[in-house]
Amino acid sequence: MSADDLIDEGIRGASALEIAESLRALIERGGVGAGSALPSVRALADRLAVNRNTVMAAYRHLAQAGLVVSRGRAGTLVAGPERVAQEGYATDSVLRDIGTGNPDAALIPPLHPVLPTIGSRPVLYGEPVIDRDLEAWATEWVRADLGPDLPLRLTVTSGASDAIERLLAQTLTRDDAVALEDPCFLSSMNTVRLGGYRAVPVPVDREGMTVDGLRAALAAGVRAVVCTPRAQNPTGASLSAQRATELRAVLADHPYVLVIEDDHFSLLSSQPFTSLIGPSHRRYALIRSVSKFLGPDMCLAVTASDPDTADRLAMRLSPGTIWVSHLLQRLTHALVTDEATRAGIRAAATHYATRNMAFAQRLVGHGIDAVSGDGLNLWVRVAAPARVVAEQLMRRGWLARPGDEFVLSDEAAAFHLRLTVHDLSDADAARLASDLSAAVDAAAAKESGMIRP
Repeated sequence: MSADDLIDEGIRGASALEIAESLRALIERGGVGAGSALPSVRALADRLAVNRNTVMAAYRHLAQAGLVVSRGRAGTLVAGPERVAQEGYATDSVLRDIGTGNPDAALIPPLHPVLPTIGSRPVLYGEPVIDRDLEAWATEWVRADLGPDLPLRLTVTSGASDAIERLLAQTLTRDDAVALEDPCFLSSMNTVRLGGYRAVPVPVDREGMTVDGLRAALAAGVRAVVCTPRAQNPTGASLSAQRATELRAVLADHPYVLVIEDDHFSLLSSQPFTSLIGPSHRRYALIRSVSKFLGPDMCLAVTASDPDTADRLAMRLSPGTIWVSHLLQRLTHALVTDEATRAGIRAAATHYATRNMAFAQRLVGHGIDAVSGDGLNLWVRVAAPARVVAEQLMRRGWLARPGDEFVLSDEAAAFHLRLTVHDLSDADAARLASDLSAAVDAAAAKESGMIRP
């Protein structure tokens, strides 16, 4: 069905809600199928004699409901039933899953030693939304890296992805451009797509975001930049000091572009923290979640931001609407200030670094060029399309994650696998390295036509 047919079939209304509801009705009764293109904002606004912002708001409502997806210059399409890639274990698989992105459950600190210390006083409406002890500790934590002079306010959210979604929602409107690393963390990609924003890819190399890539994204009009300063997922790259200096220089001419830094690996990282946020940048947010070192079920992140951004974020986190449980905040503070827990976090950091490095060395021994970065995963270049290699690994009992799931535009990512191997025993690691080498050879032979599928 063409865009004109869609309008004739029933897109009606003078308000954003009326337009969205008429489109929702068309989609739900099957009048328009998955993958169908919606009219452009300009065309629909002209035909309905409404402001373009009204149509943009209608499309944003539908995107947030998951009914449509924005594809930038390709337009807005009706969403299909296919599931977007997500982190975590694959469901209903008997294969050994080496693509989870999970921390090692055995290294997540136990809660029971600190539970008696968190108290039981109830928190009522109207009280401060941030636990004072956690606020003091977290402020000192981020101040150590951002410096004493940068204007700073703290907000607590239900994890890093929650913070990013709220920050973008308070700053952007539909079709606004957001600079994302390419390849990119799955959650950030999905947040931008479901929000109806336009992702502008910025290539990543071993030193982080590239200078030319960020400069091009700013020239394309991005209003926000989402960056991982260390342990970039999936590549494991961390910003070098030189690269960060060069990127700050580029951003100096764009002080009102919102810079969001997702320092997800924080206490586990083997790399020093280096920031894109310059001393005169006006809109920024540094997010540090606890999910990697205290466990994914500890849904809490602290966000340090400029006062204006903090005010915008607080609009969505006020008492009577949403705030993060004070019990969870107290528990987080008790854990991060407990010396035994901190020692366990340091041991976990050493474990992830040494296990990933050891596996990378195993792969090099099999002729596979692998470099261990920072983080929970390895980003491994293979000499054949990664999806074909992953198929060959499945025949050998392994479930791997191909790199094209993380791609915005970087075609080279289709020749990478993201592997989570830190929890493998030495015997399993040796078997996987051997199987991966055989899978690459089989995939290359298949692609060259030496064997039939």
